[in-house]
Amino acid sequence: MQLATKIRHARTSLAHRRTVRLAHRQLSAELATFTSAADRAELDQILERHTDAETREIRAILVRQQA
Repeated sequence: MQLATKIRHARTSLAHRRTVRLAHRQLSAELATFTSAADRAELDQILERHTDAETREIRAILVRQQA
């Protein structure tokens, strides 16, 4: 693989990682607004409609926020 290709790949990879981290921070901030017991109960009901694989990231964020 040529150097230019490696550099382009590295830049693309870094840009993707930045995008993923930004999306994660935004999701965390949005989930932090669910503060009351009623909010959390409603969110839990919504999450129960989906598979564990689909809600894994959200549930992990919620667990970290409760700690």
